[in-house]
Amino acid sequence: MRNFSVVLAAALAFGAAAAAADELPEFVRGPIQCAAYDGVADDLLTAGLGKDGLQSATPPALTNANDPAQLRRRAIYNNYRALVDMTTNGGYGSLYGPNIDPSGADTLGQGKVAGVECLAFADDGSGSQNVTVMVQIPTGFDPADPCIVAAPSSGSRGVYGAIATAGEAGLKLGCAVAYTDKGTGMGTHDLQNDTVNLIDGVRAQASTAGDESNFTAELTAAQLAAFNAATPNRFAFKHAHSQQNPEKDWGRNVLQSIELALFLLNERFGNISKHNTLVIASSVSNGGGASLLAAERDRAGLIDGVAVAEPQIQPLPSQSLVIARSGVPVAAQAKGLFDYTTIANLFQVCASQSSSLASSPFLFLINGPRAAARCAALKDAGLIGGTTTEEQANQALAALRAAGWEAESDLIHASHWGLATPAIAVTYANTYGRFSVLGNVCGFSFGATDAAGNPVAAPAANVAQIFAQGNGIPPTNGINIINNDSLDGPKLDAVSVSANGVLDYNTPGALCMRNLKDAKHVRRGIERVRAGGSVSGKPTVIVHGRADALVPVNHSSRPFVGLNKLVEGNDSKVHYYEVTNAQHFDAFLPLAGYDTRFVPMHYYFGRAVMLMYDHLKYGMPLPASQVVRTTPRGGSPGAAPAITPANVPPIAPAPAPGDLILMSGSTLQIPD
Repeated sequence: MRNFSVVLAAALAFGAAAAAADELPEFVRGPIQCAAYDGVADDLLTAGLGKDGLQSATPPALTNANDPAQLRRRAIYNNYRALVDMTTNGGYGSLYGPNIDPSGADTLGQGKVAGVECLAFADDGSGSQNVTVMVQIPTGFDPADPCIVAAPSSGSRGVYGAIATAGEAGLKLGCAVAYTDKGTGMGTHDLQNDTVNLIDGVRAQASTAGDESNFTAELTAAQLAAFNAATPNRFAFKHAHSQQNPEKDWGRNVLQSIELALFLLNERFGNISKHNTLVIASSVSNGGGASLLAAERDRAGLIDGVAVAEPQIQPLPSQSLVIARSGVPVAAQAKGLFDYTTIANLFQVCASQSSSLASSPFLFLINGPRAAARCAALKDAGLIGGTTTEEQANQALAALRAAGWEAESDLIHASHWGLATPAIAVTYANTYGRFSVLGNVCGFSFGATDAAGNPVAAPAANVAQIFAQGNGIPPTNGINIINNDSLDGPKLDAVSVSANGVLDYNTPGALCMRNLKDAKHVRRGIERVRAGGSVSGKPTVIVHGRADALVPVNHSSRPFVGLNKLVEGNDSKVHYYEVTNAQHFDAFLPLAGYDTRFVPMHYYFGRAVMLMYDHLKYGMPLPASQVVRTTPRGGSPGAAPAITPANVPPIAPAPAPGDLILMSGSTLQIPD
């Protein structure tokens, strides 16, 4: 049963009296809101839904958007399904899921976990940051053997964005879990109606919320009125429009969540500190990158080890580092996220028209004539050649390969452009440049659209439920990317008309964002998020799918590992496992063509956490860096056979020589 309280001692005193606390961390602003969950009607991991409820295609009821309990339950449901393949044939319930214990056995029933959950804002005192931090303390937590798993959210998601990954892993181990939304999260400002989210997802008028708003765009009343008059029914999103480039602070946010966890545990049990508590920084994608950044800046020694999957990490380029696959240097390495994403945004949709990619999953997301027009526009811009669409598409695909994508990503460029790439390009153009929502950078804004693509008022229910339904980055819950510069007036970007009267997926907007990478203020923002390659000598496990088309291995894990070896030398304890037939989005695995070709990265993330836990707790050696060779399920697209353990072999304790990833001098050698 949910029972929010601002009285910390009362909320934590379940089963025993709270011990005297150390000083509250200075970054905590406002009350700490805590709730106890009985593990039956409601719980920490599944919000009372259990394994079966999470898998159900019918979401939990959300009849009252002013009820934080309903918002939380729907948020956990949606965030779980956004990160994991929830199909039985894909491995849910057999290889992974709330019912699977840390050893891999099906022993946990519905997987519900009783305990206490506490929410707070981390801030500099101004109320302008309001990073959400959250700590879950399971009833099975053992104060004589304390542990914490840090779970920063993936993508731009809210504070429950790592519930299915690091959250599940930590709770199953009996650890407290320290979450953070990293200053991105579900900060959504409805500018027309001037409403915002509170920390628990309930909507409020911005003037009423004040400093308790998750995010309110920094606008004067006059600016807001003028913006609404010129561009009505638009939204500002925290990740894009906070003007704070939150990524630069992701490492600090993770450390803050750990500090809060230590404080709350000490309040509850006493004698809990960094000196006697095992701490693993974890998570996937942006969350994985955040944990690596936390390890890099962990001067206080809070973190004992790191276990991450497919991390969005941006290592500093090194002139001396060479990455070679099967002895051949890769085409490009260590490009920043905005660099490679704007390349993808330009070329993926054109490349999709190559006949060699005719079997691409979800190719129907791409309108053929518009994609052909994009190809022609790229030729006119001097970026590719060719006289036919086929020739131009082949050159676009070659451009992606030359920019560092592996051939294993070829067939998923189309679906990634249709489902992800433009959203990331637009968001990061804004965040790195620290642009205000007033800027409508490159002509883009965010708002609801009708069937014809015209901007309209967002349905009130969509806005009220965005904490529970959204992912922090449009398109989300009916809020889309709008091209304000469409020749026929503001329009849904995908159906907008370029200035020359052509439907070409808004090539001018894509070129504008690509050119922004050279703008001084954008470059400065990118420089501030680069990683130096050090993890302070901490044992670290990184797993990454070779076919990742969103965060390509040549620009993230591979150069980070290589740079770490150069920086830390013989003191390096980073272990890297590259998984074949694996890509970034496990939630795409049920899609026809993904099911037959790719295995779940989530399974290997779970193995990575257990390897680190066993290493830190029992001294078990970490396997050598290696390529993990998997076997796709095969079969017919949309009807792949059920996955078995044979499809996903373990990370080998003693890998074959031909599978070893080795640092030889200044070259990171990746076997084919």
